[in-house]
Amino acid sequence: MPHCPRCHQSVDAQAVTCPYCRTPLKAYGHPGIPLHRATGDTYLCDRCTYHLDDTCNFPQRPYAKECTLYQDVTQAQLRASQQSYKSSLRANFRSWLQQYQFWLLILGLLLLSFLIVL
Repeated sequence: MPHCPRCHQSVDAQAVTCPYCRTPLKAYGHPGIPLHRATGDTYLCDRCTYHLDDTCNFPQRPYAKECTLYQDVTQAQLRASQQSYKSSLRANFRSWLQQYQFWLLILGLLLLSFLIVL
């Protein structure tokens, strides 16, 4: 369960505002979009993917303390490494299938003939 950034109480993940201190937890007018907040004296832009690749058009950039588009750099890097791992596994499997295509066809024919005999 997420916690309120202001009073640190547990709140429902679907809550638009904190039931204890009434701090907004979701973007105003868009209850499905989470509102990310910086902690302490740091800014969200320091760790945001959009700021680092210079595609951010948020007016408070680079001093934003609240943002709906915030995307953590470490999470983006983790997703990219997982995606490259998945694509490399897929490529290795396709390569293996191409390399042993003849033997797989022979094995399939043998299994089919064995099933017919039974």
